[in-house]
Amino acid sequence: MSSSPPKFKAAVIGSERLQNLKTTFELKYGGPPVFYACAPGRVNLIGEHIDYCGYSVLPMAIEQNILAAVSVNKSETIQLANTNTTYKDFTVSCSEEIAIDRANPKWYYYFLCGVKGIQETFGITRLPGMSCVVDGNIPPSSGLSSSSALVCCAGLVTMEANQKSLSKVALAEICAKGERYVGTEGGGMDQSISFLAEKGTAKLIEFEPLRATDVQLPDGAVFVISNCCVRMNKAASSHYNIRVVECRIAAKMLAHARGLSFNRLLKLAQVQIELEASLEDMLSLVDEVLHPEPYSREEVCKVLGITSEQFSTELLSANTQDVKHFKLHQRAKHVYGEAARVLHFKNVCDSGPAESIQLLGDLMNQSHASCRDLYECSCPELDQLVDICLKSGAVGSRLTGAGWGGCVVSMVPSDKLQSFWRAVREAYYLPDSCRAAIVEQSLFVSKPGGGAAIYLEE
Repeated sequence: MSSSPPKFKAAVIGSERLQNLKTTFELKYGGPPVFYACAPGRVNLIGEHIDYCGYSVLPMAIEQNILAAVSVNKSETIQLANTNTTYKDFTVSCSEEIAIDRANPKWYYYFLCGVKGIQETFGITRLPGMSCVVDGNIPPSSGLSSSSALVCCAGLVTMEANQKSLSKVALAEICAKGERYVGTEGGGMDQSISFLAEKGTAKLIEFEPLRATDVQLPDGAVFVISNCCVRMNKAASSHYNIRVVECRIAAKMLAHARGLSFNRLLKLAQVQIELEASLEDMLSLVDEVLHPEPYSREEVCKVLGITSEQFSTELLSANTQDVKHFKLHQRAKHVYGEAARVLHFKNVCDSGPAESIQLLGDLMNQSHASCRDLYECSCPELDQLVDICLKSGAVGSRLTGAGWGGCVVSMVPSDKLQSFWRAVREAYYLPDSCRAAIVEQSLFVSKPGGGAAIYLEE
């Protein structure tokens, strides 16, 4: 699992897409690429918004990916282009420190996050010149991790261009840290599955230390992804980071209530470990300690015995400095409940009872309800789409990814797939001309795909 990402002959990709990318590269830069790198997107089957709290998640890689064609040269610049012409070209000098504008998250800043992560890991003072063309077929801002896949692809490109070698685990951790340069305080799930995925199996991803365990999904059901067509760029808003901050504050409040030294505790999982408590115990503790009404800054400062300045510098992120109230009870309740659902989901997959598909579907439905009601990361379109999917024959359906837009993942009995497909298409996509125009890339089945890889030109 921890070996370096594999290298294949480029012919393995073998697609019209690769040939088009190669042609675009040659027209752009006047010569052929030397190698290609690809990193997949992912769908999180269950375990939403808990990786940054220290808890295990259960994603699988999807077949859609970010693919980059690359040459290494003596231009002393990194030249970036995209096959999608709405994404503008960008060039940066290798002699400059890589700067990433958090207030303006353009596509190329995600690429530079991966470059910067590798550069800092190896202490590379001067990067080689590179020319890159990027091609992605992951729907952007849809909760399928297109941005993290781009960071991972860039990290892989930079490692290969600098003739370095790293394990998949190390690359995942570097890219998870690197993506934070763009301002999103993610937990590492997206980068981990992008590197550690294996074709045909979902993965339980655990943290500290990072490791991945195969989870064999049940026969007789498929996972269908449907995009609600509301775009959500988590780096361009504060929704995501507000939840990270609320969980951080909740962890400190729970730790303080039980007499723990809370200064070093930042994650809800750390509090559970310190207390040697079960997840059920933690859910009871949340009800006992945290009130459902929103907390003000002043109340948190008074309870924890910290100053307003400490609150701002130690607990808040750059884009949450203006937030005045925090829902601690609801966020902690979701995290501990969702962490328990992930473990239950894996146990059902491992034991394979006859009724496993229905049990897994129930867990997915509970997860969506918790995301909607306790974590408040859904939106009306996601809720409508989940409802349509369930009425159309799914046994379980939930938002996947950050939320506030993006995709739904549904577990559908194999024998109901065609009728499900038609019903969702007719109820959600066809009545709206904008949705109808992109239905082919918005509603699709995905099997567990493979992880990031390098492809060499023959």
